[in-house]
Amino acid sequence: MTDTPKQKVWGRWVVLAAVILGLFLFTGFFGIGLGIKVVMPSVVLPAEPLTEPIQTPFGPFFLSGTLIALIFADVIIFLLAFSINGAIKKGNLILTGVVGAVEALLEMLHGMTEGTAGKWTKAIFPWFATITLLVMVANWTELIPGVETIGLLEKSAHGEYAVQQVAGLNSIVKAAEGQGEYLLIPFVRVVSTDLNFTVALALVAVVMIQVFGIRSQGGAYFTKFWNTGTVFSKPIFGVIDFGVGLLEIVSEFSKVLSFAFRLFGNIFAGSVLLFVIGSLVPVFAQSIFYLLEFFVGAIQAFVFGLLAMTFMAQATQGHGGEHHEEAHA
Repeated sequence: MTDTPKQKVWGRWVVLAAVILGLFLFTGFFGIGLGIKVVMPSVVLPAEPLTEPIQTPFGPFFLSGTLIALIFADVIIFLLAFSINGAIKKGNLILTGVVGAVEALLEMLHGMTEGTAGKWTKAIFPWFATITLLVMVANWTELIPGVETIGLLEKSAHGEYAVQQVAGLNSIVKAAEGQGEYLLIPFVRVVSTDLNFTVALALVAVVMIQVFGIRSQGGAYFTKFWNTGTVFSKPIFGVIDFGVGLLEIVSEFSKVLSFAFRLFGNIFAGSVLLFVIGSLVPVFAQSIFYLLEFFVGAIQAFVFGLLAMTFMAQATQGHGGEHHEEAHA
């Protein structure tokens, strides 16, 4: 009879310590806590600059919290890639921990790509996997304590908060009407809440859809958008085909908006939700919404990558010109 290994219970003590610390900081537990009043940070749509803008030929450039979050997400992805590569080179056939979870995710994504793209799997899969991993890691940065809540205090005519010393640190507190002078500019802000990131990623996806369409079909791919081959031979069907082509052009542009605003809207709303719940009940209730945002971040990343992969796979297939000819006949 073998002895069962002793279970590691340090995680439970970490959770218990976090709960006690939260009670001590925010509730004045048993009259001995600090009783810090939590306020909701400013909800600002554009990314706030952390540095003075530098003029470039493409416009002003400045360091923002979303740019720092993007660099952070890129570093994590590179570390995961090097870890997986190193584990494989060492001959580890079974990967465990975070590396094993990433490997399982990539295997699932590869299987989905293979079932949809066929012979184009080798070309499309890297885009699918990269987009999914980047968006997932970027979305999950909102779950890290301190993200969007630690930063610079800046005086502003439109400020909403006053500054108060809490445990030796400057902290914002709700000021009386007309007396607030400060705004909080976070050092790190979730990059998915910046339209620059979501639109740029959407443009990359849509451009690569066109690239795969041209690679697979050559110049014939453009007949999807400008089909006038049957305008004179079969006027009725020719006009319909021409109109469908114009709708395809509109559809390609609408993909950019669909990709960008779906991701931006869901993650921005999630960040605001965490702000609101954290300012109302800072100790227990927020953990439930953290779990919700964990799944929302993963689902939005998967949906973004899956749609991009599906559209790329569809672009490699003919749009049925021969079948249209048979139907017209």
